[in-house]
Amino acid sequence: MRHNVKGRKLGRTASHRKATLNSLATSLLKYKRIKTTLAKAKETRTFAEKLVTKARKGDLHAKKQVMDLIKDKEVVKELFSEIIPKIGDRPGGYTRVIKLGHRMGDAAQMAIIELVDYNEVVTAREAQQKEKRETKAKEKEAKAKAERENQTLEEQAAEVPKK
Repeated sequence: MRHNVKGRKLGRTASHRKATLNSLATSLLKYKRIKTTLAKAKETRTFAEKLVTKARKGDLHAKKQVMDLIKDKEVVKELFSEIIPKIGDRPGGYTRVIKLGHRMGDAAQMAIIELVDYNEVVTAREAQQKEKRETKAKEKEAKAKAERENQTLEEQAAEVPKK
């Protein structure tokens, strides 16, 4: 029986599990939102929230502790300069796990894990991508319309009898 046994093994050795969680936490802090399996998302949530709690202290010791786990210097800089000022005043609960359903192929439960106050960053990025798609669709539609007009003009020119 597994009474009071914390954490998930994720089907990995201890070192592989540690590396996986480091990588997932780094990606979460870098991209603000990642898609992974539900078990990995829930385990990453505890790992990332402990990192953010350490980083809230803001002193050199906390920075070195975080840098010991996150190897990407840019992500560490972003954590201390952008993320902590934005979500540091919260009393915990810095991440959100959203269930997505089952993955095709192996039917694994999928989830999105995101930083709580950064969903507007993602929606702004999605809005920009939507605008690009719409302008591209309008250009394509205008091009198709111009081609149709050219075709009708050519057909009309061909129908005019030669004298």
